[in-house]
Amino acid sequence: MTGLIFHLIPHTHWDREWYLPHAVLQARLVAMMDDLIDRLERDPGYRSFLLDGQTVLVEDYLRVRPERAGKIRALVETGRIQLGPWYVLADELIPSGEALVRNLLAGAADAERWGGRSDVLYSPDAFGHPAVWPDLAREFGIKHGVVWRGLDGAAGTERDLYRWRGPGGREVLLWHLSSAGYEIGADLPADAARLPEMWVRVRDALASRAATAHVPVFIGADHHAAHPDIARLRDLLAELEPAHAFRVSRLDEFFQALEDGAGGTSARPLSGEQRASNRRTWALQGVHGTRAPLKRRNSTVELWLERFAEPLAALARRAGGRDRQPLLAFAWRTLLRCQFHDTIAGSVSDEVAESAAQRLASAEALAREMVRGSVHDLVRHDPDAAREHSGPRHPALVLWNPAARARSGVTVADLTFFVRDVLVGPPSGRLARTGEGEQPFALGIPGGSAIPVQVLSRGVSEERLDAARHYPDQDEVLRVRVAFRAPSTPGLGLTALTLRAREPLASDGGAMARGRSLANHWVEVGIESGGALSLHDRLTGQRFTELLRLEDEADAGDTYTYAPAARSRRVRASGPVAVRAVAKGPLVAALEARWELRLPSGRIGARLVVTLHADSPLVRCVLEVDNQAYHHRLRARLATGLTGIPVVAGTAFGAVTRAPVMFAAADYPLETPVRTAPAHRFVAAARGQRGLALLAPGFFEYEWTRRGDLLFTVLRAVGQLSRPDLPTRPGHAGWPTATPGAQCLGPTRVELVLAPVSHADVEDGHVVPALWEDSFVPLRGFWLRDAVDLRPQTTEVALEGPGLVLSAVKPAQAGSPMVLRCYNATGRRVGGIWRFGEGIKSAHRVRADERSSAPLVLEARGRTLRFAAEPHEIVTILVT
Repeated sequence: MTGLIFHLIPHTHWDREWYLPHAVLQARLVAMMDDLIDRLERDPGYRSFLLDGQTVLVEDYLRVRPERAGKIRALVETGRIQLGPWYVLADELIPSGEALVRNLLAGAADAERWGGRSDVLYSPDAFGHPAVWPDLAREFGIKHGVVWRGLDGAAGTERDLYRWRGPGGREVLLWHLSSAGYEIGADLPADAARLPEMWVRVRDALASRAATAHVPVFIGADHHAAHPDIARLRDLLAELEPAHAFRVSRLDEFFQALEDGAGGTSARPLSGEQRASNRRTWALQGVHGTRAPLKRRNSTVELWLERFAEPLAALARRAGGRDRQPLLAFAWRTLLRCQFHDTIAGSVSDEVAESAAQRLASAEALAREMVRGSVHDLVRHDPDAAREHSGPRHPALVLWNPAARARSGVTVADLTFFVRDVLVGPPSGRLARTGEGEQPFALGIPGGSAIPVQVLSRGVSEERLDAARHYPDQDEVLRVRVAFRAPSTPGLGLTALTLRAREPLASDGGAMARGRSLANHWVEVGIESGGALSLHDRLTGQRFTELLRLEDEADAGDTYTYAPAARSRRVRASGPVAVRAVAKGPLVAALEARWELRLPSGRIGARLVVTLHADSPLVRCVLEVDNQAYHHRLRARLATGLTGIPVVAGTAFGAVTRAPVMFAAADYPLETPVRTAPAHRFVAAARGQRGLALLAPGFFEYEWTRRGDLLFTVLRAVGQLSRPDLPTRPGHAGWPTATPGAQCLGPTRVELVLAPVSHADVEDGHVVPALWEDSFVPLRGFWLRDAVDLRPQTTEVALEGPGLVLSAVKPAQAGSPMVLRCYNATGRRVGGIWRFGEGIKSAHRVRADERSSAPLVLEARGRTLRFAAEPHEIVTILVT
């Protein structure tokens, strides 16, 4: 243990909201930053300070102290403050892959504006890390990283340096924090009398796992001000340990020293996701079920931004519409501030969770408004001109296809019909106009045949038509929900349908409801006595029972950790179940079931709506629960009968294969591992022709058992931020705080889809993601009741290639280009093609940070673009 070089790295870890609200911690941040800036300016021995890897802290500080922007810039430019690369330190397993990219894009933009980015992917406190982490780092030109939680700490295997390879083959040199994490040197004093005893413990903990002579010592902790005298601490350590060297370093200087000394050759290989550090530090994987409604709301906003607002904004700008990139960036930052690791994990005070919910609502409202404006641009609809138009209007249903492939088939949309004016303002003698309401109708493409509709529901409501130069027009309307067979619409393309005279709808074939069952050509679904579903795959003959049966168990845990309650027993839904048909076909058939669970701590009301479309094997389910019980975990069990095989779960930019989790609790005294796991969009299991995929709009928690049961977490209801007495995790993981809001009382809505799949479907890479697209980003209708003369633009963009999955279509960060991103979901090299309805001028392959450009060759007058995707590679292309 001689000749080590210890790099002292002063820092702070700043939870911008946690057990205290953001306002309180922002006030403390201002005091910390004021002190830091003054200290750095007067003490040249204080060479640098790591500002926790997230630029949002500077944003928070400058909102209060804007006059200090120049000082921040000077300190960042000279390397005295290390900034970024993240915008916020997100929980990396809960946000979508595209949200992680937007996080790093925002961090890069901030850091460059303020003087330069740290090129170390610093993740000191995330609750685990996805397998794509190294690939993501390299997509931003980052070769080095630091993490704490997630890496297994089995005896004899723990080391501090790894070379972590992502599924796409990219590598990062990774320094792994010790079990004490980023706090290991926080208490080291610049005091010759007290330092020796404290330093020995730190030195031994670090030296025992050192792979090279270079060892970083992180000097800081949660919400800590800068160390008062880092230069004196360095000098005292040098006197105390003359056999070792001591430096005050930046993170990049530490990694450069490693590279210069060929330290990377000593790094151990590492691959895959990192979620299991239970032997060495808390992994806290129980957070994936905490405040589940908040996580579902986050996924909804991600979906609106990624698959609706961004593509439509990019297409609208390409067609000459307004540039919405600044508004998109603002909406993303609003969302990203909700993805700070404690916030999105749900391990926060109720006040913080409520604030996050409000921010999510704001981000969703921004996304919806951008969608509305972009659609208007794409069909040349001017609400002001429509308001001033004296002639007849021609209401239209604009269909948009959010997928990068042509689609048609059964589509559901809402249409409204004018009933009367709703007058707003003081009485003035004005008379309210009245209308005829709905007349029997069909839909159709101008010049084409009529498309008959199935009416699903009718109801009176109010609708407001907005225009930039006029007051809103508030009307009472009849809202009619209809299903119809949409014509083929190209990838990311538009079709406008107008009203026609009623056309009879053929009643034979299609989807049908009968008693307690639904059926179409592909599947038959029944509602069993306890509220569970049975499913018959009519093409393969496979049958499933006991699908989505609700079951509940007491939860004695806290927001970080699930803990089974002593002497409690599982309660399974058993009925009685009331069933009625809400749509009988032939295009859409649906059943509604209602029942109740009685628990020792209260009751849960349940409503399940199950829907089949005539042309699809997808079993669409909406589960609504009214939770009036406390301290419990509610899950839906799906008995697949697929024993002895793993499942494939969606993750950021791909999927991961996971086996059932088996362990002996006695082997883990620090923290019991969890049997649950996080998933994005889907979990699927199959053997031969027998298989089932569970699809959801975004993130969810599940468990896969040895007997082949899949359990979906509907919610965890807990009342404390942290408890010290859990058998699954002795000791407080956070500051004790009551969290009655984390009991998740009241109504909760869950969208799920079941799809029969084969082993080949799961292995194919793009089949299950395509089923997910058809479930949650279907053909989308925008009803323009005030339309006059629409002129839809040509917007076709299509992706071809087996195993390629669309990830993003968005405006570029700068200038007018459009970004197209996909990933290869397979382990083989794939040839891909982008096709365009109108020719493009140029195309360049870039990283996800939209840099490192290489030109690509266009074919067919700019309508065809070929590229190659290596196994599991993320492919980003910039087109103009």
